[in-house]
Amino acid sequence: MEERSPSEQLPETSAGRASFLDKLISTGFGSGLSPIAPGTAGSVVGLLFYGIDGFEKPYIIIPAIMVFFVWGSYAAGKMEKVYGHDPSRVVIDEVIGMWISLVFLPKRMLLVAIGFLVFRFLDIFKPFPASYFDKKHGGLSIMLDDVICGIYANVLIQLYLHILK
Repeated sequence: MEERSPSEQLPETSAGRASFLDKLISTGFGSGLSPIAPGTAGSVVGLLFYGIDGFEKPYIIIPAIMVFFVWGSYAAGKMEKVYGHDPSRVVIDEVIGMWISLVFLPKRMLLVAIGFLVFRFLDIFKPFPASYFDKKHGGLSIMLDDVICGIYANVLIQLYLHILK
């Protein structure tokens, strides 16, 4: 169970306020408020969107990644000002990382499950340069470590499908 750090318990001040919409987006539609494994909950929300018929099509998922990356970076930055460095409740980065790990892959249940497991593994262990961005402050850095893990996951699955299989 991931515990909230004291810095995440800070009340909102005039120095940092996040709107309802910023909170909704940054928390992955509320999944980041899960008291148990909020990052995993955010990844599951990514899977739920991916499960929508047609969402996997590049002309839908790529613009969704781009829009939510920009919006998520802004919202995550606002939330960090309120709740401290890379608050666990901010999981829009996991949502996007999950999408990136599945983009350009056949939409098959086994691959989706593998994508989920590989992405979660990489997100927990943060191989370089994800670990670099994980230590930095700001909404962009919050997003980039999971984007990198999503890219790594996708590349590993693509290698498996096209070279190792």
